[in-house]
Amino acid sequence: RWFTHFYVVSVLWNGFLLLCLFRAEFLGESLPSWIQDMHHTLGRDSQSKDMGNEHFSALLVLLLLWLHSCRRLAECLWTSVFSSGVIHVVQYCFGLGYYIAVGSTVLCQVPTNVRNGKKLSVQICWYHIIGVMMYIWASLHQHRCLAILANLRKSRSGKVVSLSHSVPFGDWFESVSCPHYFAELLIYVSMAITLGIHNVTWWCVVMYVLFNQALAAVLCHEFYQKNFSSYPKHRKAFIPLV
Repeated sequence: RWFTHFYVVSVLWNGFLLLCLFRAEFLGESLPSWIQDMHHTLGRDSQSKDMGNEHFSALLVLLLLWLHSCRRLAECLWTSVFSSGVIHVVQYCFGLGYYIAVGSTVLCQVPTNVRNGKKLSVQICWYHIIGVMMYIWASLHQHRCLAILANLRKSRSGKVVSLSHSVPFGDWFESVSCPHYFAELLIYVSMAITLGIHNVTWWCVVMYVLFNQALAAVLCHEFYQKNFSSYPKHRKAFIPLV
């Protein structure tokens, strides 16, 4: 339930960064001085020339990240049905910091000339189209899977009738135990593609998401197998066929 706080922070912070980058991209304004100071250490301030479409790619990824946070916040508020489980204070603090850091990581990929207020042109490339299409596809499936989980605890009228765990069926649940985690990985992969595929920094973020979601998926998979004797044996934990 407290994951909701993560998405509130992400919507506000990454929305602010998106607005700043949008104004720098299309209005030729400089980023706030304190953001430039922060990215002086984290970013690539030594780079003075425009490297392809990195400026627009970063803007697009920041937009996708913000939209993802908005959708997840809405799902936490109006779709998901949470049990009485708790979160460790360390994990809670880390989660808050993660969503602040991940947006800053995107902004660090912007060349210096945008940060200094140089207005740049927009060029849509093939990897932008592929990345956005993959993002939409994975987001739709993640929402469907989260709705399936929520409906297990609701009556047909939409009233919550139980907080216990049940075996989900439908959509990607037919292949894996935690398709919403797999969709999360695909969403971050789609952002890596949108950044131009070659961005090593974002692939490090993807690797973090991979290990984080895989660990959670394996624990959930083992829970299902332990508590439901008739649980489908063909289902994998996280990635189909793996």
